[in-house]
Amino acid sequence: MGRRECVEEVIDTIQMTRMTLRNRNRRRQLLCWLANTGLAATAVGLPDHAAAAVQSGPPLRFGTTPVFLDDRLALLGVWQSYLQTKLGRTVTFVQRGSYREIVDLLLTDRLDAAWLCGYPFVMYEPRLRLVATAIYRGQPLYQSHLIVPEADASTKDVSHLKGRVFAYSDPLSNSGHLVPRVELMRSGLEPDRFFRRSFFTFGHRKVVEAVRVGLAHGGAVDGYVWDTLHAQHPEETAGLRVAWRSPAHGFPPIVTRAGLPAEDRDALARALISMGNSEPGSTLLQRLNIDGFERVSAKQFASIRDLLRVPSKSRT
Repeated sequence: MGRRECVEEVIDTIQMTRMTLRNRNRRRQLLCWLANTGLAATAVGLPDHAAAAVQSGPPLRFGTTPVFLDDRLALLGVWQSYLQTKLGRTVTFVQRGSYREIVDLLLTDRLDAAWLCGYPFVMYEPRLRLVATAIYRGQPLYQSHLIVPEADASTKDVSHLKGRVFAYSDPLSNSGHLVPRVELMRSGLEPDRFFRRSFFTFGHRKVVEAVRVGLAHGGAVDGYVWDTLHAQHPEETAGLRVAWRSPAHGFPPIVTRAGLPAEDRDALARALISMGNSEPGSTLLQRLNIDGFERVSAKQFASIRDLLRVPSKSRT
């Protein structure tokens, strides 16, 4: 390494370690969390108020991850109660640490449904079935956001972060992984060699935290998650800014395994689509920060299919 590179490395290290004691503590906590990511596997049990009067029979097993729904155990309990009332059967929310784990459970019939990302849905479309998609700000669409510290006034897109540290959310996340990689590829850059270092947090909220406490110079997050955090927990987005927004893509869908009976899939769709027609459902939608759910076709995810074609061409 030359003298200039050494000096730049020292300056970079100094800048990365200039943070308050509070941020140092948050950084340690996040490092511990990252070190243990993927170890936890949780089935959300029935709360007392949700356990009564459900019909006998196998439960509907519904998968979620902290990639998308982070720190929402209490909310899942309320949603569970709502779905059980609508479906007349037990609903069990099963949490895993990554989209890969959820996909594997769906493909081996160990889950019935899941709130997934459009990226893995497109990858495994023949073995999955669309149920519904959330409506956000009037449309079933969302964007990927590139976030950086407010002090970084020069970064306009991901290509400006060469040689820096970058945080992704999940390997199967469209907004948190595929989009920024494709942006680099479209510029003729190799994502695996572009950053000095990159890592996965396995949660959009954790990407925000990683950039905020100085573990990364930038990160890619789901725009819906960013907007929701900014509105409901502004302290978590303080000191950060959105440097770039992607074109719109299909909002992460709720899907089922292909083998789930059509009547069960239709019942789940009706329960989701009718959420706004009841007080409990409307309250849930407000807490989720979405307008509602609607049925969409697979064409809604055409833009993600287009993204997947870019990496495949770059390898030929």
